[in-house]
Amino acid sequence: MKATGIVRRIDDLGRVVIPKEIRRTMRIREGDPLEIYTDREGEVIFKKYSPIGELAEFAAQYAETLHKTCNMSVIICDRDAVIASSGLPRREFAEKRLSPELEKLINARSLYCWKEGNDRLQATVDQSTYHVSCAMPILTEGDIIGCVASMSDGSRPSELNSDLEAKLIQTAAGFLGRQLES
Repeated sequence: MKATGIVRRIDDLGRVVIPKEIRRTMRIREGDPLEIYTDREGEVIFKKYSPIGELAEFAAQYAETLHKTCNMSVIICDRDAVIASSGLPRREFAEKRLSPELEKLINARSLYCWKEGNDRLQATVDQSTYHVSCAMPILTEGDIIGCVASMSDGSRPSELNSDLEAKLIQTAAGFLGRQLES
């Protein structure tokens, strides 16, 4: 754990303000859920809570199934990082931070499909081999919790019809969103 040198007091309602610099660095937005941990030494630790992270194993199985049945490379993300992938080099995507372009696309709350002639959208900040072919935000009870995206390296055209690819990605996002509602 790293000391920041910032000290805050708890108010009469038991609230403490997390400084803007820390919120910005840790990418904590207004309304983001935080999980609270304590330890034996009296430390209180706040950790960003990822609802889709609760389904990480299930999401990985879903991505694997899409890859095996449709030969589609897939990533499943929460709002900050990739939590599952299939058909791609794992070390290039596992727990990598999302690119600002993908974050913007997720916040748009609508289906994205890459078209010939458009700029290629990178999924993560430090990766350039693959681009997003099709993406759909995962919504639960109106809240954005992540994204499902098919990926392409551009070396060969997709074996899937683009409408079918879009429907599969929409189905995956809808299904994962509903898993968190129940």
